[in-house]
Amino acid sequence: MRNEGRQTTLERLITQYQKSYYDGEAEIADEAFDLLWDELKALAPDSPVIKRVGGGSDAAHHGDAAHGVDGFPKAKHIIPMGSQDKAANPEEFRAWAQKQGLTQFLVQYKLDGASLELQYEKGILVRAVTRGDGIIGDEITANARRMIGVSDKLGLPFSGGVRGEVVMIRTVWREKYETKANCRNAANGIMRRKDGSGCEDLNMITYDAAANDDDFYFSDETQKLEWLGKQGFQTTVVTMCNDAEAVIAYRNKVANMRDKLPFDIDGLVVKDIATDMADLRRARPEKQIAFKFELETAFSILRQVEWSESGATYTPIGIVDPVRIAGTTVQRANLNNPDMIRALGLKIGSAVSVVKRGEIIPKIEGLAPGKIADDEQEIEIPVICNACGTDLVDAGTRLYCPNAGCPKRLLHRLEKWIAVLDIRELGEKLVRQLFDKERVRHIADLYTLGAEELAAYDRMGELSAAKVVRHIQTPRELSLAAFIAGFDLEGIAETTMEKVAVAGFNTLEKIRAASIEDLAAIHGLGEITARVIVDGLGETAAEMDAVLKANIISIAPPPPDGAQPLRGLSFCFTGELSAMKRGHAEEKIKLLGALVKSSVVKDLAYLVTNDPGSGSGKNKKARELGIPIIDEEQFLVLLAKAEKGDGQPASKSQKTPAVQGELF
Repeated sequence: MRNEGRQTTLERLITQYQKSYYDGEAEIADEAFDLLWDELKALAPDSPVIKRVGGGSDAAHHGDAAHGVDGFPKAKHIIPMGSQDKAANPEEFRAWAQKQGLTQFLVQYKLDGASLELQYEKGILVRAVTRGDGIIGDEITANARRMIGVSDKLGLPFSGGVRGEVVMIRTVWREKYETKANCRNAANGIMRRKDGSGCEDLNMITYDAAANDDDFYFSDETQKLEWLGKQGFQTTVVTMCNDAEAVIAYRNKVANMRDKLPFDIDGLVVKDIATDMADLRRARPEKQIAFKFELETAFSILRQVEWSESGATYTPIGIVDPVRIAGTTVQRANLNNPDMIRALGLKIGSAVSVVKRGEIIPKIEGLAPGKIADDEQEIEIPVICNACGTDLVDAGTRLYCPNAGCPKRLLHRLEKWIAVLDIRELGEKLVRQLFDKERVRHIADLYTLGAEELAAYDRMGELSAAKVVRHIQTPRELSLAAFIAGFDLEGIAETTMEKVAVAGFNTLEKIRAASIEDLAAIHGLGEITARVIVDGLGETAAEMDAVLKANIISIAPPPPDGAQPLRGLSFCFTGELSAMKRGHAEEKIKLLGALVKSSVVKDLAYLVTNDPGSGSGKNKKARELGIPIIDEEQFLVLLAKAEKGDGQPASKSQKTPAVQGELF
């Protein structure tokens, strides 16, 4: 019942946010939308909201990027609007500064808005182009002309680009747009409205310029900013610092006063005074860095703890009085496990500090310093499983139901198996019907289903039933890690099992024969994880054997030495593929030694998408981190070469190739 309620909430929110995005008034960030989408897809893959869009969250939120948001035409930037390297703390900034060896730093406010390039020909504005993918963006010239700070005509025949940030002043947001999550989201949505309404409420603040075919038009960065000011442009606040410690001190000063500024900033941009056009053209310039502020923290009161149930595990979620953090209102925050509650000394009514990790996921960090709340009550930790009545096991880092036959646990295992094999035709409602009628209680039961039998179930019919059975009966060879992960051993991810396989336990027989001590000795595992694996394998042994006995699913044999050409590389897929299902593609690269990531992380080798120009959260992050984004055609070329053993792919220690260059 709780899952159904959560599904309804997610469907409502996704529909609402999708509509607001298409209306040019995005209410939440792309990353936050992706989290909602992923949760709904995991909870209810058969949801009509998922089916209506027919793709991943990127497609849902952004539509067809080839035609631009809201149908705006595409245009190329004069200078690539690449991402900046980032420093999240003084240590990272000092390391960058030492590498640069500069004697002076030019420091600017890092404006928190939407990037825009104004393109001029002989002093006349001809185009205004959004950031897009950093090379090509949406042309919104008519809208830009209505913004404060955009000049239609310059006082000299300049041909080139002027770059800046479109922001909304806080007073304007409070007076007219407070229903939007923050100034940035409001500005980003308004600048893309079809009719341009509201663009007069936006300000364009500039920070860079480049002349066509003239790398020496500006002598240095200070002269460039002076030139922008003389042409009537608003420019970002700038100061000069003589060493890294002065920059750090200035950052602390600005961080303490940023709430009093008329517009939002999220850090500083630090760069060399000398203008280096070659560096500026890089996808990720090396001579400038975004020095971000520390995580924003807010203080609130813990009012309630809800226990989220996933399979056998119960996870605490703290409900706090609403607070605004990083531009959004937060009322739910992660608490991780019972040990965290005890370690922090949390109680209902406690004053707590809340932060956003990655400015996306709220988490309770601890008690608010110096604050004592009244009427505190102990947090009740569940002791009985809601599904089967068994006493829960409180292992500190995990609260779970130990009953191997718990209905909730069995159903979750079925859902996990279907997700691993990507059998989308087996929707949640059908699985629930089969489970409730006790026709399918274990994974092996799926392989005994017939089309005629399935056709009798609600909303099936002969054609649908035949399609479901055909997909279930399609022979599949899974990696050992994927096979075991499909049986939903509590808290054991596929990446964990890949570590086990790499350590030499690379067949089912070898893993089953391994002791807790053997597995605990593997780097990164430890005794608790090793015990869960050993106990889980024992619990599911009969079910695993029954699945393999059906001769539809098989485990790929361990590759011989040197037969994993993609070893050391990692891939993240987003959106749909045409030639094969995404799950099938993931299995193929795993068998070739690669790792599959669910999100874009720093050491990712490739992001694979059929919409490289999308402004999705994953695409944006990949561009920020300088990770190559490849489409399906490029991926298939890479895959074919790896399967044939042609070429030498890049490893983690090698530089990853450019997107448009050779993949091997």
